[in-house]
Amino acid sequence: MAFHPQDVKFDLDLIMKYAKPAPRYTSYPTAQEFTPEITEKQWREKVIQSNKRKTPLSLYFHIPFCESACHFCGCNVIITRRKEVVQPYLEHLFKEMDIMCSLLDRSRKVVQLHWGGGTPNYLEDDQTVKLMEEIKKRFDFDENAEMSIEVDPRHVTKERIFLLRKIGFNRISFGIQDFNPKVQEAVNRIQPEELIFNVMSWIREAGFESVNIDLIYGLPYQTLETFTETVEKVIKLNPDRIANFNFAYVPWLKRLQRRIDESKLPPPAEKLEILKMTIEKLTDAGYLFIGMDHFAKPDDELAVAQRERTLHRNFQGYTTHAEAELIGFGATSISMLYDAYAQNHKKLKDYYEMIEEGKLPIERGIILTQDDIIRRDVIMRLMSHFQLYKKEIEEKYGIDFDQYFASEMEELKELEKDGLLKLYPDRIDVTPAGRLLIRNIAVTFDIYTKAKKEKRFSKAI
Repeated sequence: MAFHPQDVKFDLDLIMKYAKPAPRYTSYPTAQEFTPEITEKQWREKVIQSNKRKTPLSLYFHIPFCESACHFCGCNVIITRRKEVVQPYLEHLFKEMDIMCSLLDRSRKVVQLHWGGGTPNYLEDDQTVKLMEEIKKRFDFDENAEMSIEVDPRHVTKERIFLLRKIGFNRISFGIQDFNPKVQEAVNRIQPEELIFNVMSWIREAGFESVNIDLIYGLPYQTLETFTETVEKVIKLNPDRIANFNFAYVPWLKRLQRRIDESKLPPPAEKLEILKMTIEKLTDAGYLFIGMDHFAKPDDELAVAQRERTLHRNFQGYTTHAEAELIGFGATSISMLYDAYAQNHKKLKDYYEMIEEGKLPIERGIILTQDDIIRRDVIMRLMSHFQLYKKEIEEKYGIDFDQYFASEMEELKELEKDGLLKLYPDRIDVTPAGRLLIRNIAVTFDIYTKAKKEKRFSKAI
């Protein structure tokens, strides 16, 4: 039988059995393993060493500011209406780029650029143009580079959308979460349906190559009926990609969520029905299940990359450039080199201070061992392709797969009994029923998470 990675099956019994906390694996080791022990000097050395690999670059710029707080938010944001905070932040971004560029080989091409937040369109027009100019001054972009930006549809005009396209952005993403006014009010994110459809029409008119829409299931007052209406409206919007995130209610970690009344959240059974409906409606509408919570049209780059087994994951989620090393700029942003990760300071005061001292503003990170690198490759192949060929790992790292992962293979036999995957002498195939639980499969190879008594992650579904 042919293997189709995008096939997915909703199996309620399996989901209930495996509804356990697990990492999202935007990296391995995960950010929970980062420590302050990595020094700025070590990180500089790792950046310089990365030049020998001559890998292309993926750049991420974090704009942390928002005008108002969305109560579901789990991002690192600064809520303020004082727009004067932007200029000093931009000036420090430029200085941070200068420090990093003094270490990087300038011939390394940039194949991806992403502005995230917060709210990147918190910047004024002239600030947006200036930041892009300063980036292009310092980096050499591939002519086919993916240039993406997140926008808040509540604070964007037609002119701004056209400006973003003009300065080079060719991909765009925005959050709807839910069309229902009652749900919007409960999470402090009011954005009328007419506004959303207008923004989408401007984006299409401006000629963006790809549009992503974010939804969240599990928010207060959501029901199967109301979220069905939301999904049907999203299908009418006809985006290229859709991310349907599970709302993780973790008020002990995210203070903003304390403003949400827990008693108004949909019960677990209804939440699962909402997920099932969403999968069915989106796949019936022609979208392919890419993995985790992502859907894409068959001709979208993510779907193509998955078919060609070149899909990968990093801190921005699924990416088509597995070979690129990620350099993050701005407060809280994360950089991922082949053998080391680092995260910038979260507090602006600390971020600014290190930059003023001429230092890379890292707060914590991790140097990877060879075992980390091997396990990362296994986990990311499973997360991205739902399939793993043992020989590819063996030839790349000079190991005997079944011997190296002897205990893990025994654990996988239990998952095979439950129908999450199929084990063959040469490969591991994740079943359509196992694809929704891919995090639970991947954790088998995660020595850090398995060693922890307390699992501080959201549930896999």
